[in-house]
Amino acid sequence: MQEMLEYIVKNLVSQPDAVEITLENQGKTKVFKVKVAGNDLGSVIGRSGCIANAIRTVVKSVDSSHKRVVIKFEEKAE
Repeated sequence: MQEMLEYIVKNLVSQPDAVEITLENQGKTKVFKVKVAGNDLGSVIGRSGCIANAIRTVVKSVDSSHKRVVIKFEEKAE
């Protein structure tokens, strides 16, 4: 699932080498932290968050662990 998320995000940004994705398991919740370059943050969030919501929907539909999935998009510190 993390590989799929990375594939989607890297194809949306202009600096795919700057993409970092980490997974934290917090009880019954999986938290993915997606860090992208500052100028790419708008590309993965989209207008009114529509691209971010679409990414979340796709990742949640593939998850078979029956855990809650949270995806946080952040700007990577330079």
